[in-house]
Amino acid sequence: MPELSEPVVDESSTLYSEDLAPIHASKRTWTTWNYAALWISMSLCIPTYMLASSLIEGGMNWWQAILTIFLGNTIVLIPMVLNGHAGAKYGIPFPVLARASFGTSGANIPAMLRAIVACGWFGIQTWIGGFAVYQMLRLWMPALETLPAVFPASFGLQTGPAICFFLFWLLNMYVVYLGVDSIRKLLVFKAFFLPVAALALLWWAISAGNGLGPILEQPAKFTSSAAFWAFFFPALTGMVGFWATLSLNIPDFTRYAVSQKAQVNGQIIGLPPSMTLFSFIGVVVTSATTIIYGTTIWDPIVLAGRFDGKALVSVAMIAVAISTLATNIAANIVSPANDFANLAPAKIDFRKGGYITGIIGILIFPWKLIADPTGYIFTWLVGYSSLLGPVGGIMIVDYFFLRKKQLVVDDLYSRRGIYSYSNGFNSAAIIALLVGILPNVPGFLTTIQAIPATSVPGWISQLYNYAWFVGFFVSAAAYLLLMRSVQPVPTNVTPHVAID
Repeated sequence: MPELSEPVVDESSTLYSEDLAPIHASKRTWTTWNYAALWISMSLCIPTYMLASSLIEGGMNWWQAILTIFLGNTIVLIPMVLNGHAGAKYGIPFPVLARASFGTSGANIPAMLRAIVACGWFGIQTWIGGFAVYQMLRLWMPALETLPAVFPASFGLQTGPAICFFLFWLLNMYVVYLGVDSIRKLLVFKAFFLPVAALALLWWAISAGNGLGPILEQPAKFTSSAAFWAFFFPALTGMVGFWATLSLNIPDFTRYAVSQKAQVNGQIIGLPPSMTLFSFIGVVVTSATTIIYGTTIWDPIVLAGRFDGKALVSVAMIAVAISTLATNIAANIVSPANDFANLAPAKIDFRKGGYITGIIGILIFPWKLIADPTGYIFTWLVGYSSLLGPVGGIMIVDYFFLRKKQLVVDDLYSRRGIYSYSNGFNSAAIIALLVGILPNVPGFLTTIQAIPATSVPGWISQLYNYAWFVGFFVSAAAYLLLMRSVQPVPTNVTPHVAID
């Protein structure tokens, strides 16, 4: 490989920081197996299990659920690899890449959309960890289950679980105060514990359910093919939405790739197979609960609470809480904290950004989002995919179709370069983003019952079932049209630190 020169980046610019600076080719060390390991680690989490089990609870049989998950992750792999290309070629992270399409200041818009979603995931993970603590403590302190209600009925929050949730939230905030270095050992613990725990749970399900045969024979609950398709398409959109955030900020990881081949092959090897395999465990265990308990239990924390023996449940819940804490800080605090800090570097540091993330994570009412499969899939996963799909469409069209994979890295860090547009904002990208979000708004409002379903034509509200796809392609087309008609794109650029 020929020697590559460093880009001449103005380090005094307010757009520059050491964290956002391009990684020189000589310092990129991530191989195919690094990316495969990354995805295996991120896929192995409680929400992945709940993703699969929610499809069973929603009415699918085992192979329908597995196929839906595999298709969703194969589809999202495409924008994942495409958006990862610029990171691997130029060594730049997501917020910097977004400057090319949205402008040096406008890039804060997609960064904030991603940050808010990460806040939601922080809330969900914190609720999971807090509920695990509650499942343990109620065995030793039964009075925790019968505490008088202190929250309005509309909150849907019992006092005992609420106390444990806030205690676990405070623990997360304390880790933010200490800094992310304190979580490294917990991540190692997670890497060893969760695979063992998942296999142990699978063994229990097969043993207690009298083998795989009866479990996999559980039929689908749909009364007609129309009912199946009505559930399948929004479920597929939800599967795509599960990793919609990472499909945008994947350059944060691919900027360390030794080659394009490494990031592409690593993601192909790591993402669909690991998601499908771990989801299969969720499918088998959830199907087994119908045989064992006579009712479908899709939440693994609730299931573990039914096991006999205080010691067994306590050990399991402590392990879940620790691994959830590790995942939460690494996946759902670091990124949004930096995004918030980027808004006002002089006023918001990483610690304050983490506190903002924590507060928003509570305000999103995470216990309601995962209270049932409908809320988890139709409200949360499909809902935020309608915001992130348009961003993905705009960024891919800008990089591949308009700029032909050529960027001026120096100008990405300059307020006077070609990516400054008008006062730092590219109006074409902002308009295209709004145009892509708009078709999904009526369906979202009817889903959360903010407006009557009869007030919106059926075909319009049905678009929400395909939220990520609609937003992606509508915004992509609008952006391409707007840029080609009103905004010239330079093609005679010289890339720096590029790996083709």
